[in-house]
Amino acid sequence: MSEQSGIHPVPPGQGRHNDSSLPEAIRQVRDTVTPGLCDLLGGTLDAIDDALFELANGARSNNDQNRYFETMREIRIKRKGIEKQFREALTNLFRKPPGSNAEEAHDQPQSVDADSLSLVDNDDLEEQVAINAMVTKATVSFQGPLLQLQTRLTALYPGHDSEHPVNPLAPEHLCGAFREACSDLDIQIRERLILLKHFDRYLLASLGIVLDEANRILIQAGVIPDFRYEVHTRGSQGRPDPERARHEPGTRTEQQATDEAREFLSSISSLLSGYRRYSTDAMGNAPSDSFHIVSKRELYDLLSRIPQPQHQGDLSQGAPDRPDLRGLVGELLERQSETQGNRAALETMDEDLINLVALLFEFILDDRNLSPPIQALISRLQIPVLKVVVRDRSFLSNPSHPARKLLNALARAGIGWNDHNEKNRDRLYKEIQRVVQRILEEFDGDVALFETLYDEFEQFLQRETRKATLVEQRTRESERGRIKSRRAQETVDQVLRERLDGRDVPEHVHQLLTQGWSRVMFLAYLRDDNEHRWAHTVRVVDDLLWCLRPQAESDGREQWVRLVPTLIKTIRAGLEEVSYNASRLDETMTGLKRELTQAFRRQALAEAAEDDPPPEPVVQTAVKQSQAFEDAAMAEHYEKLETISIGDWVEFHLVNGTHFRCKLSAVIEDADSFVFVNRMGLKVAEKSRADLAHELRRGRMTLLEQGALIDRALHAVVGGLNRKAG
Repeated sequence: MSEQSGIHPVPPGQGRHNDSSLPEAIRQVRDTVTPGLCDLLGGTLDAIDDALFELANGARSNNDQNRYFETMREIRIKRKGIEKQFREALTNLFRKPPGSNAEEAHDQPQSVDADSLSLVDNDDLEEQVAINAMVTKATVSFQGPLLQLQTRLTALYPGHDSEHPVNPLAPEHLCGAFREACSDLDIQIRERLILLKHFDRYLLASLGIVLDEANRILIQAGVIPDFRYEVHTRGSQGRPDPERARHEPGTRTEQQATDEAREFLSSISSLLSGYRRYSTDAMGNAPSDSFHIVSKRELYDLLSRIPQPQHQGDLSQGAPDRPDLRGLVGELLERQSETQGNRAALETMDEDLINLVALLFEFILDDRNLSPPIQALISRLQIPVLKVVVRDRSFLSNPSHPARKLLNALARAGIGWNDHNEKNRDRLYKEIQRVVQRILEEFDGDVALFETLYDEFEQFLQRETRKATLVEQRTRESERGRIKSRRAQETVDQVLRERLDGRDVPEHVHQLLTQGWSRVMFLAYLRDDNEHRWAHTVRVVDDLLWCLRPQAESDGREQWVRLVPTLIKTIRAGLEEVSYNASRLDETMTGLKRELTQAFRRQALAEAAEDDPPPEPVVQTAVKQSQAFEDAAMAEHYEKLETISIGDWVEFHLVNGTHFRCKLSAVIEDADSFVFVNRMGLKVAEKSRADLAHELRRGRMTLLEQGALIDRALHAVVGGLNRKAG
C-alpha cells in the first residue's frame, strides 16, 4: 500500500498478536491498521504539545501559563504509557469487540439526557458532550465505509449477526480507548477538551484512510467482495471498471459512491418517515394496482417542468428562494394522477431524497455563515440540485461529486463577501452569478456542466487569490511595522511618564530625556533582541534620576563617583546615534554634567519617605474588586479567542446595525494587536485581545464556520433528525 495513506503493514513476526481464535482476515486487518492508528496518535500528541506551548506562550496570566506548561509536562512524562495503553486497547477491541448488547455498552461513550444530568459531574458531562459530538461527526463523515466494515466483520466474528453487529474501529470505541488511555493524566477539564479536539482533528479526521484499508483487506480475502457493487446494464464506455477498481486502494468509482449513498439513505430512512406523503409507504393498505409508481426517469422529467423563478437579471434581488419542494412535487404527482387515471406514488427512497434535499436547503438558507447575497444566489439552485440528486445519489456520499464540489466552492469563496451597493462592479459576485445563471439555463441532466463550471470558477479564484495574497502580505508587513512603532512609542512614553511624574527634575534634564533619550529608547525597543538594548536604555534613565538625588551617605556618594562617568559616556553615544541636536550636543552634555555636579554637592537629608507608596484608598480597592468580577466574566470569551487562527473569518456587527466580514491576517503579540483584512487583502479592522473579548460578550462579533457547505449541512440535518427522533 502507498506510504501516503499513513497505514503501514507490520512486517511478519514484528508486533503481531497471534490470537488463534480470530479468523486470519481479522488478524490481518488488526495487524495492518493498529500501527497506522498508533502513528496517527503520535502525530496527535505532537500537535497537542505544540498547541499547549503556543497557548502558554500567549497566556494572559502567570497562572494560565503555568497550567499549560504543567499539562505539557504531564503529557510528556506519561506519553509512552498513553501510547502503550491505546495500542493495547486496539488489540483488545479486535480480540473481544464490544457488541450492541447492554452488558458491553457501558464501557462506551453514552449520550446524556436530562434525566441523567444530576448524576454526572459537570466536568465529566462536558467531556462526554464533546466526545458525543466527535462520534456523531465521524459517523456521519464515514457512514459508508463504517457500515461496510461493520457488515464484513460481523460476518466473520462468531456469534454475531445483523441483530448484534460489531466494529472494533467504530468512532465511539476509538474515542473510548483514547479517553481511557488519558485517564491517568492529572489535568483540568479545559486541557482535557484540548486533547479531545486534537484527537478529533488529527486521528478521527483520518479515519477514512484506515477504514478503506480495512475494507480492502477483507475484499481481497473474499469477505462480501460484492457488497458495494450491484450488476447494472450500462453502456458507459470509458467509465471505471468496478471489478478492477475495488482491488485498487484509494480508487473511488461512481458505483461505489452510489451504493454508499443508498446505504446512507437506508440508515436514516426511519428518521425521514415522518416527512413521507407520496411514497408507497404512505399508500397504506391500498391495492398495488390502485397507484402507479413513478420511475426515476419520470420523476426527473416532472421536476424539469417546474418553472424557475424570474429575477429580472439580478439573481440576488429580494429574499432567497424558498420553494416548497414537497408541495411542488405533490402538485406534479396530482397532475400525473389526473393524466394516467390512477394515483401516482414515489419509491420510498426517492421521496426520502426529496425530503433530504429540502432539509439541506433549509439549513443553507438559515446558515448565518453565508452572506445574504451569496445565500440568495445559492438558493436559486434548489431545483437543479434536486434533479442532480434524483439522477445521481452519489451526491450525498461523494465529497468529490462535481455538483457538491461546486456548491462548496461557491460558499467558501463567498464567506468573505460583504453586502454593498456595488454588486455589479464586484468581480466575485458577478462570477458566482454567472455560474448560477448558467446552471439554471443549461443544466439538462449532465453533471459534466458542474465539472466545467467548477474548473472555470477555481481558475478564477486562483487569479483573485494571487492578487489578494500579495496585497494582504504587503498589508500585514506594513501593519506589523506600524503597530510595532506605535507600541514602541507608547511604551517609551509610559516608562518616562512613570519615572518623571511627581519628581522635581531640572528642566534641562527633563527635555533631554523626553526629546532626546526617548529616541534612543524607541530605536532600542524596535531593534531589541538577545542583546537586551531596551532594558539597558531604561536602566540609563533610572541611573540618571538616581544620580540627580542628594547622596547623604558615603556609600551612595562613592557609587555616584563610579557611575557618572560611564553614564555620561553612554548618554552621549546614544544621542549621537540618533543625531539629536548635533550642532549643540557639546552644550547639552555640559549642561547635564552641571546638573549632576550640583546635585552631588547638595547636602540634604535623603527623602526616604518619597519612596514609600501612599496607603491605597478604599475607593481604589473597590475598583479593583469590581475589575476582578469583570475579569471573571470575560474569562470564557478570552478562552474562545484561543480558537481563532490566522485565516479564520469573522463578522462584526456595528452599533448602527451594519455589519462586515473580515479575515484574521496577523496577530502581533508584542503589541497585543489582531489585524483583520477583507477578501481583497486590505486592512479593515485592528483590535486588541480585550476589544475582541468585549465584542464577543456583547454579541457584536461572530466566528464564521468555514467547513464545506454540504458537509456541514448534512451533519446538521442528520443531527437534527436524530434529536427529533430521540
